[in-house]
Amino acid sequence: MPLQRIITRAARLVLSVTVLAALFVAGARAQPTERAPDTMEARLLACAPCHGKVGEGTSNDYFPRLAGKPAGYLYNQLVAFHEGRRRYPPMNYLLEFLPDTYLHKMAEYYAEQRPPLPPRPIPIVSKEVLARGQSIVTHGDPQRGVPACAGCHGPSFTGMEPAIPGLVGLNARYISAQLGAWRYGTRTAAAPDCMQIVAGLLTEADVTAVAAYLSSLPIPADPAPVPQGTLAMPLACGSEPH
Repeated sequence: MPLQRIITRAARLVLSVTVLAALFVAGARAQPTERAPDTMEARLLACAPCHGKVGEGTSNDYFPRLAGKPAGYLYNQLVAFHEGRRRYPPMNYLLEFLPDTYLHKMAEYYAEQRPPLPPRPIPIVSKEVLARGQSIVTHGDPQRGVPACAGCHGPSFTGMEPAIPGLVGLNARYISAQLGAWRYGTRTAAAPDCMQIVAGLLTEADVTAVAAYLSSLPIPADPAPVPQGTLAMPLACGSEPH
């Protein structure tokens, strides 16, 4: 085949591809663009696989329920992940570049949600372990300086505004993991870090007992945190305003 004819055919092929591409682009531009609704629920879909669509929690026992917790508490945790004081790489990465105003909006959104709480799991520990957990949670251990969990988190363990979280609806493995994180310094809060102080006074057996008992608590009819000042906290916490 003469060279000139080959060049001509190649030129026609290039022209055809160019025209088709131009038509495709034009057609694509002519189609109406669908946009996701600009709502916090839509924006927070990235959080849904771990925490549920509205923060209700999932079947994964490592990720906590966010819905209904005090906005101040949720904001403090978002800031802790943002600044690296609380370490979990996926959370640190997701929050690293978000502005403070957006962290406030995220916290407020989840605090306002009230999805149903999950059914209580059946404890898999002995009655003796549950009894030890109940004793620490409701009365503390005065001989070792351990205050009762109820003193800060409330008699129904729904937390207190603006920054004390509820403990109902959390599973034993999550509670145990967080107490361990405080004990070993991988989770910290503003000084004085009351939870690090309390967790440091607990033994491994105490942690197991406390986690088992708290995870077995009945869900109150109103899981909302009590108003600020309702509880006379047994020790000062840097994350709680005074």
